[in-house]
Amino acid sequence: MLPVEDMAPRISHRHIEVFRAVMLAGSATGAAELLHTSQPTVSRELARLESLLGYHLFDRVQGRLRPHARALALWEEVQRSWQGLDRVVDRAVALGRSAGAAQSLSVLCLPALSHALLPGAAARMLAAHPEARVSVTPQEPPLLEEWMTAQRFDMGLSEQVSSSTPPGTRSQLLLTLDEVAVLPVGHALASQPVLQLADFADVPFVSLSADDPYRRQIDALFAEAGVQRQMRMETHSAVAVCAMVQRGLGVAIVNPLTALAVAGQGVVVRRVGFSVPFSVSLVLPLYRAALEEVGWMVEALEVEAGDLESKLRRLI
Repeated sequence: MLPVEDMAPRISHRHIEVFRAVMLAGSATGAAELLHTSQPTVSRELARLESLLGYHLFDRVQGRLRPHARALALWEEVQRSWQGLDRVVDRAVALGRSAGAAQSLSVLCLPALSHALLPGAAARMLAAHPEARVSVTPQEPPLLEEWMTAQRFDMGLSEQVSSSTPPGTRSQLLLTLDEVAVLPVGHALASQPVLQLADFADVPFVSLSADDPYRRQIDALFAEAGVQRQMRMETHSAVAVCAMVQRGLGVAIVNPLTALAVAGQGVVVRRVGFSVPFSVSLVLPLYRAALEEVGWMVEALEVEAGDLESKLRRLI
C-alpha cells in the first residue's frame, strides 16, 4: 500500500465530486445522472479513489452502494467543504450585483430556533422591509460555533447553556426563560398547574439525547431527588420530543419556545417547580462586513422574543 503522503496528491477534486454524487444518489447510475456522465465512468472513478485510498468505501448490494463507516466519516468532511464552496459561489454572484441590489442576510441557528423563534422574527422584518432577503441554515453544535468563528454567516442564534462565546464573535442575550413540561392532552398530570419532580415518578418520559446539556441538567435534578422515571424514548430534537408527547408516548421537559409552538396541538404546557434555565443568544461575527439587514433582524428578534415571553406567561 502506498504511504498516505505519496497517494494523497493523486486524489483529485473529480474523485471527491464522484464520491459526493454517489453518497447523494446511492448508486453509480444515479450519480452519473447528477454528474451528466456515464455509469461506467462513475464506477471507474470510484474504484480509482478506493484504490488510491487503499480501502473500500462501499459495499455493492443489489445495484446499490452501501457506505462503510469510513465513507460516512469522509462524507461529513465533504459536506463541510461543499458548504464552504457554496458560500464562495454565493459571494461571487453577490459581488456582481449592482450596488443598490439587496443582499441576502445569512442566518445560522439551531434547528429548534428555526422552528420557534426565527420564523416570527423573519415575518416582522420582511413586513417592514419587503425588499430584504433571508437565508436560514439550521445547524447543531459544534459546527454552529465553528462556522460562526469562521465568519461564514452574518449572524447566528444559539441556545447558550454556558456563557462561552465562539472565538471571533460577540454575543447578545435575547431572552432567558425556564424549561417547561409538555404532556398529552388528557394526561393525569395536566390537571396540576405546576409540576414537581416527584410528580414524574414512574411516569413514561420522552427525553432529549444523552449528550444534550439540558438532558444532563434534568437528569441530575431527578437523580438528586431520587425520582425514577420510565425512560421510554429519547431523541436529539425538542421538536421530535414534542411530536412523541403529542402521540401519547410520554411526558417531557423541553425548551419553552418549542413548547409554545405546539401548545394546543394535542399538547398541554405546564410550569415546573424547579429551574432549568433556557437562554437564547444572538451571535455576531467580529470580522465580517456587517449588512444593514443585520440591524433589521436584530430589532425583529428582540420584539419577537418579548412577544413570545408574554404569550408563554399568559399560557402558564
